[in-house]
Amino acid sequence: MEGLTFLKSLEGKASPRPKMEDAPPTLVNRAWHSLVYQQQHRPQDRRYYTFCVLERLQEALKKRELFISPSERWGNPRAKLILDENWPSLRPQICRTLSRNVDPKVELTALEGQLNRAYLRTAANLPTNAAVRIEQKAGEDRVVLTPLDKLPESASLVILKETVAAMLPKVDLAEVILEIAARTNFTAGFTHLSENQARVEDLALSVCAVLLTEACNISLEPVVQRSQPALKRDRLGWVQQNYIRAETITRANATLVEAQSLIPLVQSWGGGEVASADGLRFVVPIRTLNARPNSKYFGSERGITYYNFISDQFSGIYALVIPGTLRDSLYLLEGVLGQQTVLQPTEFMTDTAGASNVIYGLFWLLGYQFSPRLADLSDARYWRLNYDTNYGALEGVARHKVNTNLITQNWDDILRVAGSLKLGTITPTELMRTLQGGGRASTLGRAIGELGRLCKTLYILTYIDDEGYRRRILTQLNRGESRHTMARVVFHGRRGELRQRYREGQEDQLGALGLVVNMLVLWNTIYMDAALNQLRQEGKIEVKLEDIARLSPLGFEHCNLLGRYHFSVPEYIQQGQLRPLRNPTDPND
Repeated sequence: MEGLTFLKSLEGKASPRPKMEDAPPTLVNRAWHSLVYQQQHRPQDRRYYTFCVLERLQEALKKRELFISPSERWGNPRAKLILDENWPSLRPQICRTLSRNVDPKVELTALEGQLNRAYLRTAANLPTNAAVRIEQKAGEDRVVLTPLDKLPESASLVILKETVAAMLPKVDLAEVILEIAARTNFTAGFTHLSENQARVEDLALSVCAVLLTEACNISLEPVVQRSQPALKRDRLGWVQQNYIRAETITRANATLVEAQSLIPLVQSWGGGEVASADGLRFVVPIRTLNARPNSKYFGSERGITYYNFISDQFSGIYALVIPGTLRDSLYLLEGVLGQQTVLQPTEFMTDTAGASNVIYGLFWLLGYQFSPRLADLSDARYWRLNYDTNYGALEGVARHKVNTNLITQNWDDILRVAGSLKLGTITPTELMRTLQGGGRASTLGRAIGELGRLCKTLYILTYIDDEGYRRRILTQLNRGESRHTMARVVFHGRRGELRQRYREGQEDQLGALGLVVNMLVLWNTIYMDAALNQLRQEGKIEVKLEDIARLSPLGFEHCNLLGRYHFSVPEYIQQGQLRPLRNPTDPND
């Protein structure tokens, strides 16, 4: 700021060679030193000094070390954190909630003990760990991990899967939605935009019809029935405008997730403590601000990413729309802290794209386990706190030392950030943009990143040491990909392209898609549970617990998702008469 103020003071000066003796020298870094100073002790060249100031100013803005007020993008990053005057009184409460110590040395000592044990355990198991080997690359030890083989299916599992699939009733998607509405009453969560509690007759039927059209990406026309008041065009349009929004979809989805969790079969798949996150891409072929280009996913068009959070019970618990394909780690914590279902997962799994040192650090601070699938470990860095302990076969791998001074110096601010996230005074997306703005981490971001390096190393050591852990992560991520396949099939209209112009419309339509997919999952689970109970009673085939755990409610071959077309015409048409013309003044026509 002193450099900028100095340059502003030179503007409008009559002298063609302004004196630079008074220019503040402290901002001149090593890269600019030889150009600005030119063998003198004070800055000499105004041009080089100007560009030096501008570059450092831009860096400081991106790191949020300087900020502009008022500004949403470049504003004060601390404005939404717990206020300075409130922090001293809230600090003890936050530390108790997070189970963290006010003294950073206590936390670092505990982490050091965990890290030492993890290194020594993994090194001791290396001789019997056939999937891991240490190779030399550029004169340095590197850990190489062999990918997992596909898990074979036993004969009993194949028979069970085929039998259960054959027992599921044939059904239309509309029938699925209506049946789930009758079983769960999820439509009670849809209230009028004005919060008027009055309910029109057969509102549930209208809501179900609109949800089907939104999820299938079709117009209202295929579900309009003039003979039924709840399915007339004007009623459906009114419901679409006043009842289908993020708030009501979230309430209805919480009802479905709870119903799914109560089915006995679901406990064989998971207890709801684990969730995964992955993105589903959609092309947006119309002009909109809420889309970005990416030739890999969208070709010459622009698009968005529908970022989904899937529980280990196959239910979708949260989702959000991301313009283009922005880095997943920016939005990962949004779902962790924002989901509002009865499930409270503590472990979250993602692909490699969702991983960053800051994310590892924030997850640890908030008491969650971050478990990404790591694509390539040969270039991964392994960190330690000191060189006092010899890690045996992994000693050559653990070459890097964490900057503990940076952590201890910023520990109070680190706790304040974690507390602000926990209390909801700042959203995770806003925080991540602050910590990692422009790809250059702020000082606080670097401090959390140093902490994250320790947590990441702890995780990697467990990841390479435990094949069952890697298999569990792969299984959960495959569930998310299979669910995306189902969502693609449901969202079949208009070539599967999203044609909503505004962010709110995109979120509402894709929220309806996620809701309908959850209905399909719930319907399948209900009937699969009934089929398994019948098979146990009949005793004709063996029903093993390990086989049940590998069943999936994401099949859709038995469900007609593309609509039902009736090839019949009224008798008067067959006799040669004409259909009545439409009335241009009637909205139902």
